[in-house]
Amino acid sequence: MQLFSFARQVLALAAACLAAFALSTGAAHAQAWPGRQPIRIVIPYPPGGASDVTARTLATKLTDALGQSVVVENRPGANGIVALELVAKAPADGYTLLMANLGPNAINPVVYKKLPYDAVKDFTPIMLTTLVPLVLVVNPELPVKDLPSLIAMARQSPGKIDFASAGNGASNHLAGELFNAMAGIQTTHVPYKGDTPAMSDVMGGQVSMMFPTAIAAMPHLKSGKLRAIAVTSAKRVPSLPDVPTMSEAGVTGFEAVSWGGLMGPGNLPPEIVARLNTELQAILKMPDVVDKLQSLGAEVVATSPQAFATYLQAEIDKWGKVARGANVQLD
Repeated sequence: MQLFSFARQVLALAAACLAAFALSTGAAHAQAWPGRQPIRIVIPYPPGGASDVTARTLATKLTDALGQSVVVENRPGANGIVALELVAKAPADGYTLLMANLGPNAINPVVYKKLPYDAVKDFTPIMLTTLVPLVLVVNPELPVKDLPSLIAMARQSPGKIDFASAGNGASNHLAGELFNAMAGIQTTHVPYKGDTPAMSDVMGGQVSMMFPTAIAAMPHLKSGKLRAIAVTSAKRVPSLPDVPTMSEAGVTGFEAVSWGGLMGPGNLPPEIVARLNTELQAILKMPDVVDKLQSLGAEVVATSPQAFATYLQAEIDKWGKVARGANVQLD
């Protein structure tokens, strides 16, 4: 009997040791992130746009903060669906992140009948990093200097003034439809495959106007190839101090801002979310980062993960109403 009692004690001790080893190993793995491979931030757009500039700025600083290489991977295609599907189906281990954006994350769920992922459940909000106002721009040869004169021209010739967008269902498409509804006008949507060709045709005079992001429009505004009529944010943009908001210019209550934020796949471990949010909070307070983003027209916000989740749902609800009102639906 003593032998059996001794054996039981040995087995119990062994079990306790194994449990302690498992706990310590798990803790070590959690503490080891990041360490085993580079972290990638997937962007739903080609290089050069607002999301790309923001992501590359953050990636450089995160590399220093985390002691691990953070790289940017551009995966454009299908209005952002290609990139979002890649991230949604990636392991939730902190090594694949998404530079989230208004169009792919808040507009696609309300304009597409079916997506290959759940736009809310398959992603983990980490931080809403920036708000990026759109700018209503026109070709400089168009005989309008301000918003009231543009609206008057549109009312005199319903459907004859057109507006370009980056594609059906893009954020600047929905912004144009919101403008139609709130100003009581009828303009014609002309979709393109991206902001660059759309802006090129506005500059060339083939299309009358467009709502690009402030970041995308800024070089062409400075060169005089585009004329800014109004910004779509609730307050003026520091880099465009003389350009009124849509509300100031006559369309009261109009607000349509693009935004950027960092997300991971669904069920990203809370400790990784917390670490990334903490590092980003510090990065987005750095004077050089703030100056760079503000000079491009972006507003730094740096929210908590919970605040980002709440904001995302509000955006989905808002643009769902616009899409239904304009009968925008994609297969």
